[in-house]
Amino acid sequence: MQMPDPNPGVALALTEDVGNGDLTAALIPEDAQAEATVISREPAVLCGAAWFDAVFRQLDSRIAIEWQVADGDLVTLDQLLCTLRGPARSLLTGERTALNFLQMLSSTATLARRYADAVAGTRATILDTRKTLPGLRLAQKYAVRCGGCQNHRIGLFDAVLIKENHIMAAGSISNAITAARRLHPGVTVEVEVENVAELEEALAAHPDTIMLDNFDLTAMAEAVKITGGRVKLEASGNVNFDTVRSIAETGVDYISIGGLTKDVRAIDLSMRFRTL
Repeated sequence: MQMPDPNPGVALALTEDVGNGDLTAALIPEDAQAEATVISREPAVLCGAAWFDAVFRQLDSRIAIEWQVADGDLVTLDQLLCTLRGPARSLLTGERTALNFLQMLSSTATLARRYADAVAGTRATILDTRKTLPGLRLAQKYAVRCGGCQNHRIGLFDAVLIKENHIMAAGSISNAITAARRLHPGVTVEVEVENVAELEEALAAHPDTIMLDNFDLTAMAEAVKITGGRVKLEASGNVNFDTVRSIAETGVDYISIGGLTKDVRAIDLSMRFRTL
């Protein structure tokens, strides 16, 4: 599982939080040493250890961190995640930024694991979308993989996804797919359809994937039958924990869920300090 470089995002976050200096940490004696432990306050799938480490590495290379768990591990209530030792000022300065990364990425990984478990035993794969927090796309997409789901395209540059407005501007589904094949040979081409008639038109133009936009379960099952495995089918729209299993059981290949990365509720973690 390839992990993006955490350092650029961490540098921006520290600039945002620390600015010209931590005024409150300056109250602590410069030579004071401390130990800190990070504890989980709820069950979760851990993600973001590298971002957590990078915060303290960029602040003070004298801080040592010992992890008890790794990204992708399921952690339980009140479990010890890691121990930190080093200058008290630096530990206090980095606490919030480091926890922000760990809580947010663990939230994404935890939600992804829940959705992956919900469709276990079906052929469906859960995908994320581009509905990510600005500046944190690669980090969140990594968290999605830690949780057991997969990534859709990373951005506008690595795949073609023809949606309603593109079709309107191009004149038809066929025109849009033909243009995509001509301009971007070898690139995955996906097209969104809203009904069975559009599905039939799309099939005739031979895309790689067809997105079924807000199809009901009956229409999805019909689309699977009509397609007969000729292209991959992706279900999108109105997906939640109440509907995802039924959608998977229609036989679609993929289910995309914007909420994996858009609806973030930070995992509850705490950092406890003691002076040495």
